[in-house]
Amino acid sequence: MRLILWVLVLFAAAVAVALAVEEYSTGHLIVEIPSFEKIELSLDYAVAGLVAAFVVFYILVRMLIGLFDRRNIRAESLMLTGLKAFFEGDYDKAKKSATKGFKLAKTPLIKTINSVVATRSAHYVADTFTRDALLAKTEQEVQDERALRLVTKAELLLSAGRPQEALEALQDLYSTGGLQPTAVLRLELEAQKQVKNWDAVLEIADVLRRRHPLSRDNFEKIRHEAHLQNFKIKATNLKSLSKYWHSLSEHEQGNSRLAAAATRAYISLGDCATAHKIVERNVQTDWDSELILLYAECLNYHVSRQIECAEVWLKAQPNNADLLLMLGKLCAHCELWGKAQSYLEASVSVEPSATAHFSLAQLNEKLGKHELAMDHYNKALELTLRTSLAV
Repeated sequence: MRLILWVLVLFAAAVAVALAVEEYSTGHLIVEIPSFEKIELSLDYAVAGLVAAFVVFYILVRMLIGLFDRRNIRAESLMLTGLKAFFEGDYDKAKKSATKGFKLAKTPLIKTINSVVATRSAHYVADTFTRDALLAKTEQEVQDERALRLVTKAELLLSAGRPQEALEALQDLYSTGGLQPTAVLRLELEAQKQVKNWDAVLEIADVLRRRHPLSRDNFEKIRHEAHLQNFKIKATNLKSLSKYWHSLSEHEQGNSRLAAAATRAYISLGDCATAHKIVERNVQTDWDSELILLYAECLNYHVSRQIECAEVWLKAQPNNADLLLMLGKLCAHCELWGKAQSYLEASVSVEPSATAHFSLAQLNEKLGKHELAMDHYNKALELTLRTSLAV
């Protein structure tokens, strides 16, 4: 409607100009073009022609602007339709609407949002062809909205089991600098976990732990898991293992799971003295079963001292089946058969276990009590099978 009014106004103005020229002008306009004859026009017709040309040009420009406006309005409408369908869980509809909106949109933000909705929807319906094609096309056609594009790309790649490519997308995002949002760091944390880069996991988890004190326990668990995995890696070299263990805070060294992992690593490298120190330092804080039993896994000329330490612990925990079992193993190693049998039988009476019965079987076999040894072997097998079936 507004376009029609503008055309009428311009047309009226053109007529008015033409009439005025006709009334007041008596001149002529001569146009000379090389290689052509001269063209002579009356001045009034020349002016009227120029006005008419301007009117036509203006109308064409307005029509083109209106066409682009209608494309953008249509793209925005498709974007909203796609978003609504996406949040309703109708991913097929969301994919179709947003894909059309992506093709029509000229504004970078509208184009990118349509791309995000379409690629996520395609991902959820396992349309990997459309997803990857749209991701590639968005990178080619949209240079703005880098954060939105790259975070979406990284998340979809990670979800598709391609963590290394997801990390590359995030590194592209990080190249712009600035403080990264928590959601982006969480995304990188998961990607680093999947590629088993545990040092990076520790670093990111520490940043998130400081940012979100209320989620501290959750990030502590992630850090502990990363430490446990790192101990498996560091267990190939005593120097690197010691450096890593001493880099942990006192609080972390006091964690029974981490202490047990470090103890296992030191035992695997044959450093019994350090393994024993870790157990002796930590075992009395929470009487962790794994730590207690590890004390008898690495035996050297200090076994008699280990027995003395363990017997002191027994005064505080007289009915600890794991502590009794460990003492039985230490005494058997020193050929203190009577004490070994006493401790092992006490362990079985408190809490029967396949390990304790097996140790008693081996002890009785050494003592020549074959029938008793066979009985304990059978009980150990029975408990093992029962445990396996329960799992």
